[in-house]
Order: sequence, then structure tokens, then C-alpha cells
Amino acid sequence: MIETVVLDVGETITRDDRYWASWADWLAVPRHTLSALVGAVVAQGRDNADALRLARPGIDLAAEYHAREAAGRGEDLDETDLYDDVRPALSELRRLGVRVVIAGNQTPRVGELLRDLDLPADLIVTSGEWGVAKPHPTFFDRVLEVAQAAPVATVYVGDHPANDLYPAKAAGLRTAHLRRGPWGHLWADSPDVVEAADWRIDRLTDLVALLAE
Repeated sequence: MIETVVLDVGETITRDDRYWASWADWLAVPRHTLSALVGAVVAQGRDNADALRLARPGIDLAAEYHAREAAGRGEDLDETDLYDDVRPALSELRRLGVRVVIAGNQTPRVGELLRDLDLPADLIVTSGEWGVAKPHPTFFDRVLEVAQAAPVATVYVGDHPANDLYPAKAAGLRTAHLRRGPWGHLWADSPDVVEAADWRIDRLTDLVALLAE
């Protein structure tokens, strides 16, 4: 029986549309160009930040991040960034008595913004707040600490096989691969994903239905 569901953030509960659009505007490159570069690095199995490095060779990402914050154009999240199934799915999970945790590779600022949305979750935390990021095993050690359930009673939900699915599986958790966003769609039918995922879903409400059974 699943007691705790832990969810990734980007392209699991939030859309990345505005995130990449804001970077394109900041770097003064067409939004379509940056979007295409994101797709290219995804297909190559590279870090998504490499899209920014391709758009502006030699970029200092940390410096640009701070410059954006100083200019009042830093990270931002609101209700429109949530996928439409997030609130219904999380609310139903809690109604079923499942502990809901949101834990992904994000900055402390994103953690604050997510908590301000008053989502139906028992805990929201980010890699920036923990000081360790996926796919490092220590991240999933922390996941298990906050899950307050055995690994086999905890499911990690995410779109990215290398960051979410495989390391969560290696840590002994149950896994749900979400066909969402470029990573989720590109690798949804990969034999490795099919083998590693306990569930393969198109929407978060699909997982709720599976667990309710």
C-alpha cells in the first residue's frame, strides 16, 4: 500500500513555458530558438541548462541569475504555471490518507513561491534548500526521511528518467513516470523506462485512480 507520494516540480506540477520564455527574453533570443535548443539538449541527454550555454556561449549562469533578480526579472510562479490536474490530484490523494510531498531540483526562491500557492501538500522542499540535487543518492535519502514511510510504500513521480525515475528506483522507492514535458514525452516508451517504472501515467489523476484501486 502506498502511504506517501513525492512529486517532482518542473514539468510534473509546473509548466516550464514561462521559465524558458523569460530566459529567452533576458538573453534577447527568439523564444522559439531557445525552445528548440532545449529540445536539442534533451534529445542528446544533456542538462537543460546547456540550452542557455548554446544560446549565449560563455554565459555565467550564476551571474545572470543574480542579474535577473537585481533587475526584478527573477524567478516567478503563480497559479497559471500549475498543470490543471495538480490541485485535484493532490487533494484527492490527501483525501485517501496519502501523505503528499513536493521535492524537486529548484532554488530556495522557488520553494517559497510554491509554498505561497497554498497547495494541498504536507511538505514542499527544494534541492536548493537541502543543499543536494537529483540525481545524487543523498537527495533520495532526504526524500525517504520526509516521506515518513518505507521505500516500498513511497512513490516518486517525475518526468525525467535520469533525474527522477532511475535514482528513485535505485533508492528502493516505487516510481511513476509522467509523460509530460519534453523529457517525459521523449523517453516515455524507452525500454529502460518501461522496465524501471512501476506506473506510467499521462496525468497525475491517473496515479490517483491507480492508487485508489
